[in-house]
Amino acid sequence: MKRYAIGIAQLFALGIALLSHAMEPAVAEGTKTPSPEELKFFESRIRPVLVKHCYDCHSLETETAEGGLRVDDRAAIRAGGGRGPAVIPNRPDASVLLTAMSHADSDLKMPPREDRLSDDVLHDFRTWITMGAPDPREPESESSPPAELVWSKAARHWSYQPLIRANVPDVEDADWPRDPIDHFIGRAQLEQDLTPSPDAEPGQFLRRLTFDLIGLPPSPEDLERFQEDWHTRGADVAIEREVDRLLASPRFGEHWGRHWLDVARFGESSGKEANISFPFAWRYRDYVIDSVNDDLPVDRFLIEQIAGDLLPYETEKERARLLVATGFLAVGTKNLSERNEKQFQADLVDEQIDSLTRAVMASSVACARCHDHKFDPFAMKDYYALAGIFSSTETYFGTHVSPASQQGGDLIRLPRVEDEVILHPSVPEKKAKQLQQQLVELQAEKAEMDAAMRAAFSGRKPEKTFTLQQALGNIWRTGAVKGQLAKIDDQGQAIPVAMGALDRDIIIDAPLLARGEIDRPGEPVPRGFPRVIAIENSPEIPENTSGRMQLAKWLTDPSQPLTTRVFVNRVWHHIFGTGIVRTVDDFGTTGEAPSHPELLDLLALDFMDDGWSLKRLVRRLVLTRTYRQSSHFRETNFLKDPDNRRLWRIAKRRLPAEAIRDAMLVASGELETSRPQGSLVGTTILDRPISLIGLDKRLPKDLDGSVHRSVYLPVIRDRLPDVLDLFDFAEPSLVTGQRETTNVPLQALYLMNSDFVTERSRAFAARLSKQSDSPKEIVRQAFLLCFSREPDQEELERALVYLSPRSQGSLRPEDDRLLETFCQALFSTAEFRNID
Repeated sequence: MKRYAIGIAQLFALGIALLSHAMEPAVAEGTKTPSPEELKFFESRIRPVLVKHCYDCHSLETETAEGGLRVDDRAAIRAGGGRGPAVIPNRPDASVLLTAMSHADSDLKMPPREDRLSDDVLHDFRTWITMGAPDPREPESESSPPAELVWSKAARHWSYQPLIRANVPDVEDADWPRDPIDHFIGRAQLEQDLTPSPDAEPGQFLRRLTFDLIGLPPSPEDLERFQEDWHTRGADVAIEREVDRLLASPRFGEHWGRHWLDVARFGESSGKEANISFPFAWRYRDYVIDSVNDDLPVDRFLIEQIAGDLLPYETEKERARLLVATGFLAVGTKNLSERNEKQFQADLVDEQIDSLTRAVMASSVACARCHDHKFDPFAMKDYYALAGIFSSTETYFGTHVSPASQQGGDLIRLPRVEDEVILHPSVPEKKAKQLQQQLVELQAEKAEMDAAMRAAFSGRKPEKTFTLQQALGNIWRTGAVKGQLAKIDDQGQAIPVAMGALDRDIIIDAPLLARGEIDRPGEPVPRGFPRVIAIENSPEIPENTSGRMQLAKWLTDPSQPLTTRVFVNRVWHHIFGTGIVRTVDDFGTTGEAPSHPELLDLLALDFMDDGWSLKRLVRRLVLTRTYRQSSHFRETNFLKDPDNRRLWRIAKRRLPAEAIRDAMLVASGELETSRPQGSLVGTTILDRPISLIGLDKRLPKDLDGSVHRSVYLPVIRDRLPDVLDLFDFAEPSLVTGQRETTNVPLQALYLMNSDFVTERSRAFAARLSKQSDSPKEIVRQAFLLCFSREPDQEELERALVYLSPRSQGSLRPEDDRLLETFCQALFSTAEFRNID
């Protein structure tokens, strides 16, 4: 991350920024309860390590508390033992637990063995303690309810119950609703003695609608046309015409596809300690965007990503698309520095189970890897029933063994199709034959090394000896050669390849692992699905397939209550700013209850009846009278419903990082709307370790060297482009249905100092100068392009004073710098990066 400095001109520009009267959202102060994301971090990254490595000596379960320390509940681990508190929230360096795990103290090494826990685990614990050590575990007591009772109550939780279609309620003002949705919203408002807000002004509404549907601002021409339609044809007709135009735009898929990529934890590198690049992840990104633009039914969309390789197809092009779809299972994080193959595969399966169940069901079945879920009705048997499905699946993630990576993975070879994009080069046929021969020789050398090692361990003298350097050299060279051969055919011609998944040749049921430990296997668990959700005629898993197809059909069965509830709630969240269930990624017992449960079920049922169409669902929501409301503050309603859970107005929202960046490119006239071929990761980084890219001078300083839409920027885990990193881009290692919104000083410094913003400001100024030399018209056009409105009288007068300090006539060449800083000031305003 760069450090941004404040300059004199930028400080003055910041004053100009006060011209717009938008206010920043307030930041909550004080101690807060752990967020669902924080609790998820504990359950997936912290609790399993404690169970595996610490419970044997420090838990009630084993009736052992060596050193007076127990780590099996929140109070105990914070109280600590003879050396004081084991965990001090927000203070990792003062927490004895982290000191012991790091082996930083020669007298305190836990677990007590020569090799300490991996750097990834230590990083996770430091992160956990820094975030406040969120920990839901309560001390066990005699009064604690038995597990059976807890589970019985959890199984009755609202989200696991069948969908129910309620009658549409009446409302007092029969002229207000446009859709049954408005009836449910109106009734909820009436119950709290609330009244809806007036309709938004046309310009305000169009800016909101355009950003919500395509992630870009409307043009001045769009605004003029829409206002004319509004006043001549009426608001209903004008809005419908504009909605249909936006839904048909290719920009819709880029914007709404990015929402799914957040949920799909899309990234172009493995993350964790090794952080190797994924040069072919872009194919999955493009698949998502195209599927959304094509309005692929969502049930089919999910099935393709889980089991596209198992679906029938009519053409080679369709086959290639279906294979790419399974990239969903391959693009997650991977601990490529893990040497133990069994442990690596177990962790890979765990990541797939966790990501899939969170994305589709908003429930983490992965929390049952080491123990029955503590809050939701998922048992270890449920987890290992799913683990068998994914253990019977080969994941193609496309890295090879190298100094930075201990795990290699193949790529899926795609069928050749017309107009295919292949970014890597072909090689001469002679070179291909040489590579093939080289691989044979390296494999033969490896066999000799293995034989020598076996002889040495058995006490026999090996026929040939090898140095450690020779052995390591063999591994490096073998990985590199395999990596080259994976991307060409026998004649050296480049072939299309992708990340994805296929069924393994050998299908297995996974054994239940005691405490999730790979060296403690129990009885195999038949492949299947979580038992808390009973579906009539649930698909049976044949013996000769992994079960991914049956899992996909189980998840999209019309009687599955979670999948459609979760999906429509995600869409509602993006349209209205808050989900009907506010915890969009947690529909379990630790999540929030829905504000309008009957409406949620109605939307889920209607969504299925309407063909699982995302576009039609979005269209329905934005055509409601609820969505048309203004965002004006009204104290009477606020005092009754301060969180706006009854939607008595549309809440002001900060634009996502991509929209802030793209809006600058639109204003400057530079946005390139064509799709770039591949990704910077695929064209420049290839398969080198991310840790080495700082030495690669071909890479731009902050990975933001294009004027294409932000959805096409590289998503390297732990190294994002500055604009994405600063403005709360989704963490690409986690399922993220709801991004955080922060306001920090670095954001202002970025807007005032970054090369990207200053270049856009310069281009914006040049564009305005070409359109007119009248300061008044320039200010007017600038406000229309940035805020979709004209300046008020005070804003106009103050801007003119700044732009023309000596003259109110035309701008002079020496005034160019003033115009540039004026443009940058507009980009820096709160109004530019917020929508009403």
